[in-house]
Amino acid sequence: MTSRPTLAPAFALAALLASAGLYADTEVQLRVLETTDIHTHIVDYDYYQDQPSVGVGLARTATLIEIARAEVKNSILVDNGDLLQGNPLGDFIARQRGLGEGNVHPVYKAMNLLDYTVGNVGNHEFNFGLEFLDQSVAGANFNYISANVFYDDGDDDPGNDRPYFDQYIIVERTLTADDGSEHNIKIGVIGFVPPQIMNWDMSNLKGRVVAHDIVDTARKLVPKMKAEGADIVIAVPHSGIATVERHGMDENATYYLSQVADIDAIMFGHSHGIFPSDDYAELAGVDIENGTINGVPATMPGFWGNHLGYVDLTLSASDSGEWTVVSGIGAVRPIARREGDELVPLVEPNQEILAAVREEHDATVAFVRTGVGEISAPINSFFALVRDDPSVQIVTNAQKRYVERLIQGTEFEGTPVLSASAPFKSGGRGGDENFTDIDAGEIALKHVADLYVYPNTLRAVKLTGSQVREWLEMSASVFNRIDPSDDHEQELLNPGFLSFNFDVIDGVNYRIDVTQAARYDRDGKLINAGSHRVVGLSYAGQPIDTEQTFIVATNNYRAGGGGHFPGLDGSNIVIEAPDTNRSVLADYIFELQTVDPSADNNWSFVPIAADVKVTFASSSQADKALTPDSPIEKIGFNDDGSGKYRIRF
Repeated sequence: MTSRPTLAPAFALAALLASAGLYADTEVQLRVLETTDIHTHIVDYDYYQDQPSVGVGLARTATLIEIARAEVKNSILVDNGDLLQGNPLGDFIARQRGLGEGNVHPVYKAMNLLDYTVGNVGNHEFNFGLEFLDQSVAGANFNYISANVFYDDGDDDPGNDRPYFDQYIIVERTLTADDGSEHNIKIGVIGFVPPQIMNWDMSNLKGRVVAHDIVDTARKLVPKMKAEGADIVIAVPHSGIATVERHGMDENATYYLSQVADIDAIMFGHSHGIFPSDDYAELAGVDIENGTINGVPATMPGFWGNHLGYVDLTLSASDSGEWTVVSGIGAVRPIARREGDELVPLVEPNQEILAAVREEHDATVAFVRTGVGEISAPINSFFALVRDDPSVQIVTNAQKRYVERLIQGTEFEGTPVLSASAPFKSGGRGGDENFTDIDAGEIALKHVADLYVYPNTLRAVKLTGSQVREWLEMSASVFNRIDPSDDHEQELLNPGFLSFNFDVIDGVNYRIDVTQAARYDRDGKLINAGSHRVVGLSYAGQPIDTEQTFIVATNNYRAGGGGHFPGLDGSNIVIEAPDTNRSVLADYIFELQTVDPSADNNWSFVPIAADVKVTFASSSQADKALTPDSPIEKIGFNDDGSGKYRIRF
């Protein structure tokens, strides 16, 4: 009987042909999904207003993830960071309940249901300290990466620094082509965090870790990833876009990363923007239609779960069997859309995620409803960027009282104390609902958290009168220059300047002349040395002495250099308080029981002719807070649904 020939040589030949380029004409599609800047918004709930919200929540983003996955054969999911801090749920877990041994943080209870491939570390992950961060991420059932954070070994040689996290991962996935063939492809993913963490969380990190430049780290490690077999490289920078000349140690380095060789896609975040969108249409090298930056497909999906980002890549095999990206697009999908004054949901929340965190959610709601005192007047932040405002005043009053007590009996006793704070909720990138609105009467912890959104810790810095003036000049950069001879509408607020960098300093009086050019740009660079917007600056009824010493109460972010303010780099901190600014505010209200939050009007604008048409955006509902004699009037709506207002100086 004739024996049948063995199949082994045939299989061996097939394998050889495959490695030699049998599939050289084969294309494979890969979808990379991204979430970013969740900031503990797991449930579709606004803890500050104590009511459901259809515009936030990973539970709703999860539904978009399910839909996007079902549309393709191959996908992976990454998170860009800023998970552990950002709303009362995060604070309740970190500050109140804590994480017992073996307990899983609620963000990971939710995320573990979604089959993430990798998570990147954001800057706010460090807010509660390294121990809490390490304990939290231990509950994630996916890998964590951050390429530019290292143990502080105490020497001056960055070349021998040991990474604190895994710098990157290379995962092998079997991808299915349209013709049904399967292919093993190695996907490299590398993550980054702004090196400014060393300023923003100095008290948590100094002497323990150091941070390196994002782009320099990428240039060093991407070739290493390729040498280790990565077919494609995906960068996950917790970093926004800046197109000014690169200086090194840049906070917003995504644009520069797009110019690093062999990076095939960028999944970015940090600045809470939407990419692709018209906001970036004018940037050189940006293709909004295809979602690319200098030819590299990229996405940035907003914040608080309000969008899902994704990049679709087409991979092709070369004759040598190596896979490369031949095309790609970046895109985003929202969980809701605005129709007039109403936010309309586009998807329903994932019930499994809601169930997974229900106990922590309910405990947080009970926590934020705890009363601490009463306010004798309402507080809202609708107009906090255009006039002295009670939402800022109550914070600066609390900080000033706290620091004055701290310096009693010290070398600083008797030194004048000023207090700086900013309007944290004033629309902008947070949308039309991102405002504080508290009625007179009982005030609860949820209101305190609404007034002071961030878990900053209180700091005080020692400055001269001259430095105080420069601080205010930097704050005044939030305004566009107004031409008093122009009879067209002129927008007052510069959308590129974040509202939390508009510091009001109480304890001094001053006016702002917006007909003058800004002295500083938003990155703290002196751009008009001869210009001064801040005029009439006085202390105790007299022009400020530029050489006089002041103690200024602020937070760890600003004192450590956050926002690039002149004279603030962490070197002149004289008080590192153990308390958060939020707890200082809560204690202030609790101690006084009844607080008058009314603004003292210590700052105002220099008058401009009444016929100049100066406009700004605020909440579509802000006109309810206007009085008949107000210099502000509502004149309509903007395209995004926000209210359009005119102000007369």
